[in-house]
Amino acid sequence: METIDQQLYTTTVSSKGGRDGHVRSEDGVIDLEMKAPKELGGPGGASNPEQLFAAGYAACFHSALTLVASSQGVDTSDSTVTSTVHLGKGSEGQYVLSVEIVAEIPSADAETTQRVVDQAHRTCPYSRATTGNIEVTVRAA
Repeated sequence: METIDQQLYTTTVSSKGGRDGHVRSEDGVIDLEMKAPKELGGPGGASNPEQLFAAGYAACFHSALTLVASSQGVDTSDSTVTSTVHLGKGSEGQYVLSVEIVAEIPSADAETTQRVVDQAHRTCPYSRATTGNIEVTVRAA
């Protein structure tokens, strides 16, 4: 297990009501109604934990991609990272997540993009936290 030697940032978000409730960050920047998606028998029409996880992972991975690319002189000003989160059931009936990350760097060739994507996956805190815990597929577009 990795531990933090130097804390850089801390945030706190509270949930009331779970999937059919409300989440709010301590600073009020996040203040969202939550609803289970229609696919899970809910009403939909609001955010859900899987969307928030996908958003956080995409943004974090994109930051890692930009960091790695800039160290190699690769321009990422036109890059896009898309995160798709799946919620399913495992072999024992437990809920399980899986993630697909697709990164596109139009200004770079395919080999360079894949190299940067692979290094970003090793750098991204979300990727490091999920490795060995859930299935994560990462590829260049």
